[in-house]
Amino acid sequence: ALEQLPIYTPLGSQITLGTVARVKVSDGPPMLKSENARPSGWVYVDVRGRDIASVVADLRRAVSEQVRLQPGMSLSYSGQFEFLERANARLTWLVPATLLIIFVLLYLTFARFDEALLIMATLPFALTGGVWFLYWLGFNLSVATGVGFIALAGVSAEFGVIMLLYLKNAWAERQESGEGSERGLLAAIREGAVQRVRPKAMTVAVIIAGLLPILLDSGTGSEVMSRIAAPMVGGMLTAPLLSLFVIPAAYRLMRRRHLPVVSNTQGKKP
Repeated sequence: ALEQLPIYTPLGSQITLGTVARVKVSDGPPMLKSENARPSGWVYVDVRGRDIASVVADLRRAVSEQVRLQPGMSLSYSGQFEFLERANARLTWLVPATLLIIFVLLYLTFARFDEALLIMATLPFALTGGVWFLYWLGFNLSVATGVGFIALAGVSAEFGVIMLLYLKNAWAERQESGEGSERGLLAAIREGAVQRVRPKAMTVAVIIAGLLPILLDSGTGSEVMSRIAAPMVGGMLTAPLLSLFVIPAAYRLMRRRHLPVVSNTQGKKP
């Protein structure tokens, strides 16, 4: 409230000054903050049991329906969600770049487009184990799980490359010995695949034994590290099976088309 207050001089004369404010206590913000030279206010949200992206999507929908911003006001979402958006923006080009590098290396290794494409086509099937393992553990997709899937893709490609090299070497030996028929192809596939069972089992056992302590740890930073290790552990259950069963079958389908056709007088085709 504003009012006129009289003030008396030491000689007793009265002087009326201008308007003077009456001071009172009222509620207000505990601190004045500014960002980008603009006053700002913060609302803190603690997320539990859900991923940040879906929570922010619900917040945006509710705010757009129920809140009307005054002219000169703006709204933004910061904190971990802002870091998540930046990381997702990097992953949008990092993941395709990683797959492209893997494909180029495969092509340089085999010097054949179809064999490199075979390994790349099997990668999504190898990653299904990591997806199901995340679902079983109740983990949401995040930047940490994305890093785990990138590492799993590299290991799965390595499994496929080694399996394919063993199959090619076994088939080349059969052809040199004059067994270039379909029966020789089947024998080469069995020989090459069997030679990879024990080394692959040892590799999978070492990877799982090394990642299980990280996955089961509950100390500082375990929330991030466990989500990196989870896709790798789950993928080690499907990637070896894929390389042992799917790649040999696909390799047979690729090579049988190039086998020489046996004359009809022999009563069969290779």
